[in-house]
Amino acid sequence: MKAIALKKESFRARFSRSQEMGVLRCDACGQEFVIAHPPQLASAKTAERQAHWLEEVLAEEHALEKEHANRIELPDDAFLDWRSSQEKKPA
Repeated sequence: MKAIALKKESFRARFSRSQEMGVLRCDACGQEFVIAHPPQLASAKTAERQAHWLEEVLAEEHALEKEHANRIELPDDAFLDWRSSQEKKPA
């Protein structure tokens, strides 16, 4: 199982075996998402990085007038590290 973000109202019923790492509220619409990790892989640092990524995804969905999914798979550290290295490269 991978880390996920799930709309808050359906988190408890569907993913009771996941460890809740925090809640992110969409700046545009106020919808809340629970960031959840498998208990054996729970990491506060990773959850924080995933929250920043999720903020960007939610903002992009509003820009495209797209509805938020109920469940969003979150990237792992390897992807976040790669993405960060790409952003720091000069053009």
